[in-house]
This record gives sequence, C-alpha cells and structure tokens, in this order.
Amino acid sequence: MDEQTPEPERQSDWMNRADFLTGVAFALLGFTIIYLSWIMPRLEIRGIHPSTVPGLVPGLLGALLAISGILLGAKALVRIRGKAGWRAFMAVFASEQAIRFAVVSGLCLAYALILVGRVPFWLATTLFVFALIVAFEVWLNDAPKPLLRSAVFAAVQAAIVAGLVTAVFQYGFLVRLP
Repeated sequence: MDEQTPEPERQSDWMNRADFLTGVAFALLGFTIIYLSWIMPRLEIRGIHPSTVPGLVPGLLGALLAISGILLGAKALVRIRGKAGWRAFMAVFASEQAIRFAVVSGLCLAYALILVGRVPFWLATTLFVFALIVAFEVWLNDAPKPLLRSAVFAAVQAAIVAGLVTAVFQYGFLVRLP
C-alpha cells in the first residue's frame, strides 16, 4: 500500500471489499435456503394447510437473507467502483488472509460433506484436526515448523481431540454418531 493513502482510506477500501464478499456469500446462502425450502415436502396428502408447510418460514428467512446480501453487496460495489477499481478489489483474493480462509473453508467442507458419514466420526475428526494443524503450522505459517515435528504433534493432538469430542457427544449428549 502506498504511503500517500491515509490509513482510514485504506481501511474503508478493505471494509467495502469485505462487505461485497459478505453480501455475495449471504445472497448465495439465502438463495440456497430458498431452494432447499422449496423442495421440502408440502404434505398435501396429509391435508396440511399451505400456510403451515415446513419450508415456509425457512424460505421467507432465506429470501430476507438473499435480499439483505444483495443490498449489502450492491452498496459496497458502488463504493468500490467509485474509489479503488477492480484491480484493487481482486487483490483481496491473493492476500494471505484469503488463502487462509480458503484453506479453512475447504477443510471444513471436506470434513462435513465428505468425511462425516462415510468414515467413523472419530476418524473423520482425527483427519480434520490433523490436516488443519499441519496446514497452519507447516504451509501457512510465517515461520514454518518442520513437517515431521508438526505431524507428530498434530497426530497426538488430533487423537486427543477426536477421542474427547466423540466421548462427549456419545456419552454426554447421547448422540449416535455416524
């Protein structure tokens, strides 16, 4: 960042970019909720009144979330276009924070959508915690640690976390885990 730009100006640009990304994420989430509530069973066979179908309230909340996301994103887009331009906006995606966010998001999605339900819960949790620790200690750290040392530390910590989480859910909350 250049020396001539005052600090509040740069912070405002970053906030506008963050608002745009947040608006897009909320709009996508809202449209996803609308779609999922639309495909829910309507229960006409059981004589359920149309105003009490299971997907009505989630659909309305999804619509409000989508509208709010669109408004937030549009407001931020107007501010971005007026000041910094697209080149500065696209720089957000190449920042260290964006890469870290993408890694965490990818690992969380892999855990929730791929591992849980296909492998035992304790193994899914062990793999997730292990991958997260190794990724942030070895590859996404300003001062990377040795891979072998981090892998051993991550394996021990992942086993402890997975064991405790599994035990708490199974015996504390009485949840049957996949």
